[in-house]
Amino acid sequence: MWMHSEAKNLFVAALGEWVGTTMFLFFAFAGTQVANAGSKTPAAATTTNATAGFDPVVMLYIAVSFGFSLMVNVWIFFRISGGLFNPAVTLALWAVRAVSAKRAIVLFLSQIVGSITASALVLALFPTQFNVRTTLSEGTSLPQGVFIEAFMTAELVFTILMLAKEKHKSTFIAPVGIGLALFVAELVGVYYTGGSLNPARSLGPCIVTGEFDQEHWVYWVGPGIGALIAIGFYQFIKMLEYEMANPGQDGDDENDPTKNPNHELREKQREATMRILTSLGIDQQSQQQQQQQSQTQWSSSAARSAEEGTHYHPSPVISMDDSDHERRHNPGVALSTVQSMSDHVASPTTAIHDIPSGRNSPHKHSDQSS
Repeated sequence: MWMHSEAKNLFVAALGEWVGTTMFLFFAFAGTQVANAGSKTPAAATTTNATAGFDPVVMLYIAVSFGFSLMVNVWIFFRISGGLFNPAVTLALWAVRAVSAKRAIVLFLSQIVGSITASALVLALFPTQFNVRTTLSEGTSLPQGVFIEAFMTAELVFTILMLAKEKHKSTFIAPVGIGLALFVAELVGVYYTGGSLNPARSLGPCIVTGEFDQEHWVYWVGPGIGALIAIGFYQFIKMLEYEMANPGQDGDDENDPTKNPNHELREKQREATMRILTSLGIDQQSQQQQQQQSQTQWSSSAARSAEEGTHYHPSPVISMDDSDHERRHNPGVALSTVQSMSDHVASPTTAIHDIPSGRNSPHKHSDQSS
């Protein structure tokens, strides 16, 4: 029972997320240690390296350490836990219903523990001063720090939503894009805020050293706002059916709504059409009954005409499947046919012409005319 239970799956996901977060931050923190090894005041040094002055090489080294460490470890662990490693990412995936609330809580706790573990390992293993805390550089105000972190986190989270949450032909290499997104953000953020983008990343070193800076809250509020920005924009373009704006870019017919009639977007269009029809007083059951009635009338009329020797030319029976057929070939008109469909269903008798009787049929030759 345990091997097939949800509890076991949550345990494996939590274990993978803890180990993955630990490995990601261990190599990122270790790289930061190396980059800051030449700091003139190591006891006061942080990731921003404000005490050592501006050094592009140091900033680049830290950015590469974080970006490549994230790329490698996401690629390793995304099959186990999803490879989130970040409470802001967890919040975003929960908001778009990619993970359940229970799983999100478990992953969040694993991320916090992983950050603490990585910080403790770096502190214990390397002889250099532990200098990976995130603080605001001189001249960076609290509002600036919040929104710098917010915009950088928004870029990272939106990258994850589009490359990992949205399934496509190149989903398997999503970790590359995710790692590069963090690398780009770190190039900008390291000097001003330390480039956190991750509340767990900032919390672990503070717990291990016992030093909480006054601006520590910036590294929770900023990434939280950034996640909300990414969530809002993602939901907005999903509502506008962005897939139809530039379809076929992946060369993958299965994920192309113009070629796959069972695509998620096509299903939503059909559901929206049925909701509109239902609001007009037309339900699927009545449509099926009317179709069956029309088919029955056609069959009986054809049989009667055959018995009487008349020629019967019925007009095509209008079916609700006609609009669905049109949508399958041209999904852009999914909702444009609703009115015409409702008109036909409202007057089903227009689908069949009056059947001429045998006595009045001009095609029947009586004995008198002969």
